[in-house]
Amino acid sequence: MSPPVLTARSVHKHYRLGKQDIPVLRGVDLSVAAGETVALLGASGAGKSTLLHVLGLLDPPSSGEVLYDGERVDALPIAQRAALRHRQIGFVFQFYHLIPELTALQNVLLARMMATSVWRYFGQRRQARAAAATMLEQVGLGSRLHHRPAELSGGERQRVAIARALLAEPRVILADEPTGNLDSHTAQGVVELMFGIQRQRGLAFLLVTHDESLAARCHRVVRMKDGVVVS
Repeated sequence: MSPPVLTARSVHKHYRLGKQDIPVLRGVDLSVAAGETVALLGASGAGKSTLLHVLGLLDPPSSGEVLYDGERVDALPIAQRAALRHRQIGFVFQFYHLIPELTALQNVLLARMMATSVWRYFGQRRQARAAAATMLEQVGLGSRLHHRPAELSGGERQRVAIARALLAEPRVILADEPTGNLDSHTAQGVVELMFGIQRQRGLAFLLVTHDESLAARCHRVVRMKDGVVVS
């Protein structure tokens, strides 16, 4: 049996505040298989977003291990962790994190720019631009390529963020309250889009949410409390 795509082993995370250590994660074990959707539930302050940042190699664990395909990756040099993150992991956040001065197409292209060297990107920029345009068409924004974030609705901005996350063809999607900033009707459309793409590509999908109905659509629900997995 092949190993899970993503694994956390006894992950701890604490932050230093003056002379005091503030524990946030207290020994989390979690795995996500290819094609599996996992919802991460818990009250604010339970450590869900911190865990997502550690698993996405944005923040190192204080102790414990993060593995991709059974290989430990949290201890890799910074450049190698960044390269792995840009190739393997797509992030979707609640507040989009789009650059306001750039168009939808340019925001999506950032994913390709970050995943390769400057010289390689310029050698492939026409193909990259075509791929970004195709991705935006797939999320229903083919007519909005040259609109800036301020000219887009909240749902459209989140679709741009999803297209950006998918352009590098990651194997794992980490989503942190992706519909938390949207009205219920718009959120439903974004949810259908995300789950449709996940099924089509067979992605490992870890979703932080407070929405029990959204969590119920996932293959598995993991609940956290006070920095540990409780069920």
